[in-house]
Amino acid sequence: MLKFLLAVLPSAGVLFIFWIGIRAMLQADRRERLAQARIDAEQDAAARRDAAG
Repeated sequence: MLKFLLAVLPSAGVLFIFWIGIRAMLQADRRERLAQARIDAEQDAAARRDAAG
């Protein structure tokens, strides 16, 4: 059983590192989309204020 665990450990480690990388990319994308939506909303509100006044 120990030999099996030692044989699987490197693959599990690589999988864990891959999972961390993918998770970081997805979180960064989510934060970027939220920031872009906030910027777009601010620009739309400013354009409406300029058009009204």
